[in-house]
Amino acid sequence: MSNLKGALRRAVCLSALAAASPAFAQTTDGDDVLVVGQRDAPIEIEPRGLSVSLGEKQFAGVNAFNTEDLIKYAPDFFVRTRYIGDNNAVPGFRGTHSTQSARSLVMVDGFVVSNFLGNSFGFPPAWGIVSPSEVRQFDIVYGPYSARYPGNSMGGIVNISTRAPDKTEAFGTVQACVQPYRQYGTREDFEGYSAEAGFALKPENSPFGFRASVRRLRNDSQPQQFYQFGYSGALYGNGAGSTPVTGAYADPALIAVAGTKGIVAPVIGDYSSVATRQDQARGQVRFDSGEFHAEALFTYWWNREETLHPQTYLHDVAGKPFYGDASGQASFGGHSYLLNAATNYRLGIAQKNEWLAGLKLEGPLLGFDTRLNLSTLRFDKQETRSSNGYAAGIANGAGQLTQQGPTGWYTGDLLATRAFGAHDLAIGANGNLYETDQSVFDTTNWRAATGRTARTRTLGRTRTIGVFAEDAIGLGADTLLTIGLRADWWRAYDGGLTSRATTGASAGQLVTQRYVARTDSAISPKLALKHSFENGWAAELSLALATRFPTVGELFQGSLNGDGTFNRDSFDPNLKPEKSRDANLLVRKRLGPATMTGSLFYQRISDAIFSYVGFNQAGVSTSAFKNIDVTRQYGAELIAEVKDWPFSGLDVDANAAWLDAVTVRNADDRASEGVQFPRIPRWRLNGNLRWRLMPALQAVVGVRYASRPNTDIDGLQRGDAYGYTSELFALDVKANVDVATNLRLSAGVNNLTNDRAWVFHPYPQRTFLIEAGVKL
Repeated sequence: MSNLKGALRRAVCLSALAAASPAFAQTTDGDDVLVVGQRDAPIEIEPRGLSVSLGEKQFAGVNAFNTEDLIKYAPDFFVRTRYIGDNNAVPGFRGTHSTQSARSLVMVDGFVVSNFLGNSFGFPPAWGIVSPSEVRQFDIVYGPYSARYPGNSMGGIVNISTRAPDKTEAFGTVQACVQPYRQYGTREDFEGYSAEAGFALKPENSPFGFRASVRRLRNDSQPQQFYQFGYSGALYGNGAGSTPVTGAYADPALIAVAGTKGIVAPVIGDYSSVATRQDQARGQVRFDSGEFHAEALFTYWWNREETLHPQTYLHDVAGKPFYGDASGQASFGGHSYLLNAATNYRLGIAQKNEWLAGLKLEGPLLGFDTRLNLSTLRFDKQETRSSNGYAAGIANGAGQLTQQGPTGWYTGDLLATRAFGAHDLAIGANGNLYETDQSVFDTTNWRAATGRTARTRTLGRTRTIGVFAEDAIGLGADTLLTIGLRADWWRAYDGGLTSRATTGASAGQLVTQRYVARTDSAISPKLALKHSFENGWAAELSLALATRFPTVGELFQGSLNGDGTFNRDSFDPNLKPEKSRDANLLVRKRLGPATMTGSLFYQRISDAIFSYVGFNQAGVSTSAFKNIDVTRQYGAELIAEVKDWPFSGLDVDANAAWLDAVTVRNADDRASEGVQFPRIPRWRLNGNLRWRLMPALQAVVGVRYASRPNTDIDGLQRGDAYGYTSELFALDVKANVDVATNLRLSAGVNNLTNDRAWVFHPYPQRTFLIEAGVKL
């Protein structure tokens, strides 16, 4: 039955792609840039290799509560969005793991919002700085093929272009959603909404324009994790001294995750729905006079997440909910299990307030067209409070506080371009400074965070300065050769780790150890050759080397021994930068109303940085960031775009990708060699159909499919349950109605078939959405 279900899913996706691939008479492709997607506006980042630009027409085909939802049908691309309002949404390109956040460069209007303080799901881009309705254009470039961007573009680049104050207007949008969720013992309907309003002022004949907006998003997500019994061979099968309970769920699919010789660890409760509230205020000022352009952007994002209602599935013999007791045990189904009341069913509150400020200046200077971008993103407040178990949680008892600050980053980018003869020259420099300071405290009152006792503190900085030059040389009317060279200088410094010593002369005292500052540099050449052939064919070959330096979180994440010295088994002080070799061959053919794009890509990475269980330089088994000697990926992508065929008003975008991403050599874990890299599927298929049935009515169907990947680096865990990364099939529908010139209504369903997919956490089940928008 499962094979039949998978075959049906593939058939739906392949049918969408086939429908977008008819045979038409050949026409000439006159485009100068090979960009997939919209052609109403130029792409705003350098298109090398596979490049995608999405605008209003594509956005109309998406049920979008989160900003990143707008790109969920992009080719061979994904964003790990677990629920509406998720602020741990990490983007991934092709064979990038869903926790390798430092391989994606994300910008808003050219200002960097990528969180390069670490490299995991906990360091996502600040998507919430912009609301979906304020996005004018999404541009995506796959791979590090332009010298203008640093090595963090190793996976790819995303730029969000926001709406400019180019006319006077007022606008507003309201949205609502509901998700009936049924999993294990959780049976609830989770609801959410958003409301946004704003205005733009552009006086006639004035060089100034101003735009401002505010938004609130409120949502209750499905539970993101589930509690399971702990297993002990000494207890299993022996019910003596254990409290008998009922209500647990023995899921056979969790055997491999439990890792206890085939014994299932029953599911006993959920971690609580995530009650998220996000508030956003945004203001933009623009000035245009002749060839001079200036703009300033400021946006503030308040984010609060509460997990205050963990649910136990267990009941004691009296029928009362059971959260654990002093015995630390419970018996179910004739067997005894561990149940730690001090760690299970925690309550928590997380707050993160961020603000982005950016300044952009453009104009002629010394014969060059120049642009200067300066920005900073700061975590004004970031803290997480959690209780030591359920009893302490409801009684405001003991817990833990994690605080960040000062934390954030500064970025700058200078670009100068000039065309002369057959040359289009670009030179420039860019740099960044990332800094973090995190402290952890034990507290006597977890909610008020009072009675603090310092436990640990980590801090550090990295800075990178790069210079580049690119020359696009016209070799006749149909051929363009682009040569680029980039040089980067990197430094990690001010790193330190504080912990409370338990032994030696400093026992009971806080001891701080400092990391030795490190420096490194890299040279990264780039090459691209593009040619337009007769009969509507065009092709581009792109080659590149790139270097991604370690982040603060990857370098300064060790631990101290009891005497306050560095625990060398917990980190690698010699962590090397990642170095990639990349190639992409792109071929495009225009066939009447259809455009077909084929792409072949290759990437080989030396010293890939990844967190997994392995062995450090001392031969000790650890779970920390390590260098993998060599990883490799290659694959093929086919993208079809059809406009107004076979019916007027019918547009179809569809894409399919096959990829092979493996660990080639890994001295720390030989079992991983030759194994498909975790969380990377063999197949990805996406499609989006938009049909204007009537002048005022549009119907939309969207589909996403990803085949089942490995969950771990050794390829031993593959499944479709909590804790695994599973196959994904999402069928979405939407209807857009233009009620009046300035009033639109939308209604849709995400995951219409109620497919239950997992990315360790559960993805949303069937979700209903409605939206209304007005412009005046």
